[in-house]
Amino acid sequence: MIYRAPLADIGFALRYGAGLPAAIAEGLFGDLTMDDVDAVLSEAGRFAAEVVAPLNRVGDTCGTPFKDGAVTTPPGWKQAYDGWRDGGWNGLAAPVEWGGQGLPQTLNMACLEMWNAAAMAFAVGPLLTIAAIDALHAHGSEALKRAYLKKLVSGEWTGSMQLTEPQAGSDVGALRTRAERAGDGSYRLKGQKIFITYGEHDLTDNIVHFVLARLPDAPPGTRGISLFLVPKFLLNADGSLGARNDIRAHSVEHKLGIHGSPTCTMILGDGDGAVGYVVGAENAGMACMFTMMNRARLAVGVQGVGVAERATQQALAYARERRQGRTAGMPATQSAAIIAHPDVRRMLLSMRALTAAARTICYATAIALDRSERSAGPAARKAAYDLASLLTPVAKAYATDIGIEVASLGVQVHGGMGFIEETGAAQFYRDARIAAIYEGTNGIQAIDLVTRKLALSGGAAVNAHLADLRAIVETVKANNDPTLGATAVRLEDAVECLARATAWMLGRPDQEADAALAGASPYLRLFGIATGGCLLAKQAVAALRLTDEAAPRVALARFFAENYAVQSAAIERTIIEGAPGLLGADAALS
Repeated sequence: MIYRAPLADIGFALRYGAGLPAAIAEGLFGDLTMDDVDAVLSEAGRFAAEVVAPLNRVGDTCGTPFKDGAVTTPPGWKQAYDGWRDGGWNGLAAPVEWGGQGLPQTLNMACLEMWNAAAMAFAVGPLLTIAAIDALHAHGSEALKRAYLKKLVSGEWTGSMQLTEPQAGSDVGALRTRAERAGDGSYRLKGQKIFITYGEHDLTDNIVHFVLARLPDAPPGTRGISLFLVPKFLLNADGSLGARNDIRAHSVEHKLGIHGSPTCTMILGDGDGAVGYVVGAENAGMACMFTMMNRARLAVGVQGVGVAERATQQALAYARERRQGRTAGMPATQSAAIIAHPDVRRMLLSMRALTAAARTICYATAIALDRSERSAGPAARKAAYDLASLLTPVAKAYATDIGIEVASLGVQVHGGMGFIEETGAAQFYRDARIAAIYEGTNGIQAIDLVTRKLALSGGAAVNAHLADLRAIVETVKANNDPTLGATAVRLEDAVECLARATAWMLGRPDQEADAALAGASPYLRLFGIATGGCLLAKQAVAALRLTDEAAPRVALARFFAENYAVQSAAIERTIIEGAPGLLGADAALS
């Protein structure tokens, strides 16, 4: 279960998939250099491998005991968190004026991949703190920023995101947690929240909860939701910790995976109500929360990449050591390592190629986010914002689906030993499963993609993306290297399938909305295949200019194109023609 940070793969994806050097050359990140990037990645990889990764099994077996309202994190967890915080990792991309380092979100996402590969249950806590920093910095009052932001940036305090209630999961507008105005400008909250990640723990002495609630005179649905900052401990006038707030953990869930992450049911208002402070304007909570959630959604996609990378590393190591059966021409007295068998090779190549495709999609989304915040001129920022918005649901859903698929293949490579907990392969599968559910289920991501994101700027954003993919295909064609096989042809087919499916989606009238929704998840899958395949091919062409880098990257790009891009035509047909068979199948569900 040894983890080694894949620094070469991460660095190559940042350089030639996401295009980080071009953004640096444009001056978007001050005096940052790629040497600086490599140094940060190297140190993050060292900490992930040496400090965090050994705790992964500990967290899975020990869980998070809950007693008298308190959560005890697994042995070694607090020491690792203290080291992670002291290393400045919490504030890597946070604003400089609040103690952060102001480095690219793209670099932060690459580091998050390594934290999640090392121990997903550990990394999900800081992930939410980073998202809380974004929401408070974007929408909080100056008074709230002064009181809370520096300690969130430093990691001295952590943040939580509290949306879900028993009756309000994906339907956030149905929430019932109430907020009453107090005479001093604060609010009193009462209600119950469920599935709250790191809602209670012993890593820090304060937790800053971001809670969605409804005021008595609020309009119905999501238009009437406000966002409140609710600290575990109130602050004294000098900023020191004061009285315990009226918010507590009622229980900790027993889950399929990420056992080292406390998932809490939270109660607000046993007494007079939890003291809270509005973030942004009243009844504008969803806009504030989406600042937090959109960054978190990309980070969850990176979780899928991280767990897929970890599962792949372990499966490869096992396949090289495990000997079973013989290959052609071997004496009966000998046996071959299972990596020599074609079907095992197929599984291992699938794991590597899918992981690489998901990684580069996530990094491409991250660089679009950076450009949306740092590019010169409103037009460039708007184009980058639209691209980031378009890619975010794809990054979240495609990469987390890949995490599950790759972890499942990892179990299969191990055979019967994969079903035995001691090997660790099963843990990756169990841990990966939640990422497709939280921060908006992958079905919700697909709906968001086809109902909101395709229509951005009148369809200009998706058409610009298709133009970029076509340009990559033309570059692959022009390269004409025989080692790429049918890569260009297969990717061209995939991109044109995506283009036709996109035109079909954009052309659905309102009365055919259900037909579009029926094809939403297959459409997102097709989007991920075409985009991931092209970005892998882009890296392969770059690698051909660097002879010592070429062979593995060309092999992965070709494998993906010839084994996954070829599925595009069937997926296109499902999108365009599959709705009647789905919508008319009530008899099969009765």
